[in-house]
Amino acid sequence: MKITQEERVVNYIREFGSITSKDAFNDLGITRLSAKIFNLKKMGYNIKDKFEQGKNRYGETTSYKRYYIEDIVSENINHIPCMR
Repeated sequence: MKITQEERVVNYIREFGSITSKDAFNDLGITRLSAKIFNLKKMGYNIKDKFEQGKNRYGETTSYKRYYIEDIVSENINHIPCMR
């Protein structure tokens, strides 16, 4: 059976503790992470997010969201940069 993109996102969060849209694109080939997060929330996952800032390729400050599943944060707290 084929794994869904939503399942890939959950598995990624379980392994690494959180996910950003850049992670989703680079590591999973998912271009619309927010749509997958919306679906997962509808499925009952307790997904939280936090805004972070970084630099883009031009050195400009940019904001993005990091998503995590609150129920498994305690398992992976050290993997989430904003939680260390």
